[in-house]
Order: sequence, then structure tokens, then C-alpha cells
Amino acid sequence: MTKRSLYLLALSLALIGEAGAQQFVYPAKGQSPEQQKADESACYSWAVQQSGFDPAKPPPAPAPAKPPTTATGTTPGAGVRGAARGAVVGELVGGDAGAGAAAGAVAARGQSRRQNAAAAQQGQQQASAQQQQQQAAFGRARAACLEGRGYSVK
Repeated sequence: MTKRSLYLLALSLALIGEAGAQQFVYPAKGQSPEQQKADESACYSWAVQQSGFDPAKPPPAPAPAKPPTTATGTTPGAGVRGAARGAVVGELVGGDAGAGAAAGAVAARGQSRRQNAAAAQQGQQQASAQQQQQQAAFGRARAACLEGRGYSVK
């Protein structure tokens, strides 16, 4: 799966989560529509202040820190280290250090690419989880405010 596909999947899940977290507010004490609108606005502002999160202005997803890589997406030196290991194994097993070095370099570069991709994916997942926690905190703060003003919130 490409990085773009993973990003789109995470974004879709976040949007589905937002839709599932919709709150319904009922004026339990007979508040007028105008009063409910004013209370919801005040509680929205209070929830933003309390949670530090504004659903209308979600923070941009932080770019995960990328490890230093070469143009091929590998960590610098991965191929050299793999070649050295491969040369030793190739000499011991088959008596051909050159073939072992080539195989070791290819294997090490592939492993390096997989590790770098996994680290990037983990960073994206952590950022998504943090945003979901902030959204949940905002929702709880807004509900607490509205309930304190006499509304039923579900």
C-alpha cells in the first residue's frame, strides 16, 4: 500500500469518526430556539478554550520526522553494511564473496526501505490518534457545558 493510500485511509476513518460522534442537543427545560443557538455557541467557545481543539480549524497533521534517506529511500550506509555481511557469509558458505556482497547489499536496502516506510506509517497513526483524542475531549467539554445549561445531550 502506498503512502498516499494510507493517508487517504486514515483521513476517511477520521471523517467517519467525526460523523459518528455527532451530538444531539435537546432543550430539556423548554429553552427557545434562539436561546439554544446562543447557548450552543457559548458552549462551543468554552469547549475550544477548555480542550485546546477547534473542530472548525483542526491543526494540520504534523509531518512525521523522516530518517535520513538516500534517493532510493534507504538509510545511508545500509547497502554497504549489507554488502559487508553478505561478503562474509558468501565467502564462508559458497566461497564467492562478490556474489554474497551483492545479495547482502540488495537485502539490506530492501529492509531499510521497509523500516523507513513502517516508521512513517507509525507517525501518521500516532498523529491521527492524537487528533481523535482532542476531538473526544472537545465533545465531552461541549456536552458538559450544555448539560450544565439544562440541555439533554446524546
